[in-house]
Amino acid sequence: MKISKKTFGILSNGKKVWLYTLKAGDLRLSIITLGATWTSLIVPSRSGKKDDVLLGLPSFDAYCHNGSLGITVGRFANRIGGSTFTLNNRRYTLEKNNGENSLHGGNRAAFSRRLWKAEAYEEKDGVFVRFELESPDGDGGYPGRLKGAVSYGITKSNELIANYEAKVDAPCPVNFTNHAYFNIAGESSGNVLAQELSLNSSFYLEVDGALIPTGKLIPVDGGPFDFRSPKPIGRDMEAAVKAGAPGGYDHCFVVDGEPGKLRPCAEVRDGLSGRTMRILTTQPGVQLYTGNAFNAAPGKVGSVYEKYAGFCLETQHYPDAPNKPSFPSAIFGPGRDYHEKAVFAFDW
Repeated sequence: MKISKKTFGILSNGKKVWLYTLKAGDLRLSIITLGATWTSLIVPSRSGKKDDVLLGLPSFDAYCHNGSLGITVGRFANRIGGSTFTLNNRRYTLEKNNGENSLHGGNRAAFSRRLWKAEAYEEKDGVFVRFELESPDGDGGYPGRLKGAVSYGITKSNELIANYEAKVDAPCPVNFTNHAYFNIAGESSGNVLAQELSLNSSFYLEVDGALIPTGKLIPVDGGPFDFRSPKPIGRDMEAAVKAGAPGGYDHCFVVDGEPGKLRPCAEVRDGLSGRTMRILTTQPGVQLYTGNAFNAAPGKVGSVYEKYAGFCLETQHYPDAPNKPSFPSAIFGPGRDYHEKAVFAFDW
């Protein structure tokens, strides 16, 4: 196992952005302190070829303006409808950055734009980096002073572990995730439509035209949102679009089983490379996004990302949960700390 650290770049305020590279088992993970962002994940194939399975950006400057690839998302991942919520009879107004809605914590206050404090450490079975930040009361419109921490690392058994923690001194919506875009055939290998996906999900969240949940849980039963048995990601894409998916999948699926317990969530398989990625989570939901907005986007080392170049499987609380009393509560604060976990296990 090995940990290395070097300067990734220097911000306009003179502060350094550090790049940590972790090696354990047959995996190598790189993360930067700006946005606690995953920049690279090297995974072997069945034939022994090693590929980077994370989509990324071409330069330090691009990462300084990064809005999604590999970022850590907070205070609240996904969308909050109307950029408002009411808590204890008080209405809070958030930054609008997705039409009338607030997405991934807004822009100015987004955790993806923060420089996180970081410290690497080693455990018996793996190597990790713990990232910490503080968010003051009123930050982005959210109540309470929040202390957040995420620990990312890899183990000898070829697992990527993500632990999310937060303490906040007043009731507040909290919902962390990582917005990694995967292509398990390799980030420069084209689209992901042929890769086989299974989801441990019997229901998905119905959404309106702005992708805000209506509050209804819809059975997947045999339709284009049914991934309970493995199928190519693109097999039912056209039917999903006809059913209201905006150019592809961008929906939160209910993870079967008991929220709070680590349980199987998803599995992706690429037949050519032989790679598989299994995801486990403690969170109630997982957002499947199929890179619908890519359009000749510059990627790593000359790569160009077209539509469906990668997929996201963002383990999380349900979008708009602060405005949906029927959803599992995403309100944390004194007496209820936030702690969630995700595991990404690789084989080939």
